[in-house]
Amino acid sequence: MSAQNRSLSRRWKNTVLVVLSGVLLFLEFDTNAWKVVGSEWFWTHQRSAESFVVARMVLSRQDGIFSEAGLPGLGSLDSSPPSYAAIPARDQYRAYIKGLPFERYSPYKSQVGGQGIFFSCLDRLIPSSPRTKLRLFHGFNSFFSAVVLAFIILWFFKEFGLLPAVFVLVSTVASQWLAVIARNLWWSVWAFYLPMLVVMSYLSRKPLPSGRRAWTLGGLMAASLFVKCLFNGYEFLTTTLLMAAVPLVYYAVRDRWNKRSLLQYGLAASAASALAVVLSMGILSAQIAALEGNAGGGIHYIFWTMNKRTHGNSRDFPTVYAASLEAGTLSVVLSYIKGPFFSSHDFRPAESSGSTPSRFQISYTSLLALFVAASVLLLLRRKGSAFPLRSRAGPALLAALWFSLLAPLSWFVLFKAHSYIHTHLNFLVWQMPFTLFGFALCGFTLRSFFKAENPYLF
Repeated sequence: MSAQNRSLSRRWKNTVLVVLSGVLLFLEFDTNAWKVVGSEWFWTHQRSAESFVVARMVLSRQDGIFSEAGLPGLGSLDSSPPSYAAIPARDQYRAYIKGLPFERYSPYKSQVGGQGIFFSCLDRLIPSSPRTKLRLFHGFNSFFSAVVLAFIILWFFKEFGLLPAVFVLVSTVASQWLAVIARNLWWSVWAFYLPMLVVMSYLSRKPLPSGRRAWTLGGLMAASLFVKCLFNGYEFLTTTLLMAAVPLVYYAVRDRWNKRSLLQYGLAASAASALAVVLSMGILSAQIAALEGNAGGGIHYIFWTMNKRTHGNSRDFPTVYAASLEAGTLSVVLSYIKGPFFSSHDFRPAESSGSTPSRFQISYTSLLALFVAASVLLLLRRKGSAFPLRSRAGPALLAALWFSLLAPLSWFVLFKAHSYIHTHLNFLVWQMPFTLFGFALCGFTLRSFFKAENPYLF
């Protein structure tokens, strides 16, 4: 086969994989087509969080897109002050769908709210009914989440072959935590994965390290991380930052970067991360300052919120946060290790004490054991002369996998108080990107038992 024909064949395979992965993921994210989760869980999970965006669209329609500094929040249909505990999410949807005005509005000051501003702009531009527009907005988030993950799966295909990519695709489609959150207007799941995809794509095209390439990559990282901070704030921020560094670890091991290259890329990545976070925090501080008329109020609120979600002193906060701030870090981490990756019954932590035990469940403990076993087996396979795969791909994938474990652990440990409270949500960070690389390693190890020239394994 000529070089031109091989190139066309590769492009065709790449296109088919991206389209197939994107369609499978989109249908799951948007309609629960593959029934990975129960219908009630799929259609209702995190509606309370999404209602912040819906309320923002109501206020934007009523008073302007940048009213209340453009911040998301909750509105009240009467003169009673909006309360996160007292105002039900359905009131926000009812106000949006029926065109009802808010009499009062309480802004949520912990993130910029770019998703609310973005969907408020679309709400003005699209000439359809509110119900139709909500359906389109959910489809938008499902589509972009599916596209970003499809291109990540393509990267696994290019680096390791079809079998590892299929393992990643199947595990992603089967992820219940992605299924119930990917379409949500508040979370914009695609934005979490965008920085890692940017790094993967850039280094796959320009793997040879140099100073100029390092700072170019840094600029691309800064832009993608800034988009993440605009669209879903600082949720899972440490996880996102470490996730973006995983491809750096992979290529550093695979291509044997020298110390100078490691330093250049490390500095560029660190500078990019700091720049994106500082810029977004500057915007948030300005929003809060404009709202409160106090230039220092925004910065004070950001640090107060950070302490509330991490390891702050419980005496400095309302008593409702005492249990989360006083909880042991190890017990919090263990609760997430023991939790479910997949369950035949919908996972409801708040109702678990009175619920029927699941007939079938795969815990993250089981996945950790599986990934350890695959790692050991791969190392043993490498000792034999029959091992058919590229010698550096295996060690690089191993290094990337176990480095990626730091991404979810960083949130469980550093944001311990947040993780203690949000057991209905934070299992999502295991997929950022630890389980993706873990299942890729399983496929890679299995592939090592087949001949490299097998056409069905590419």
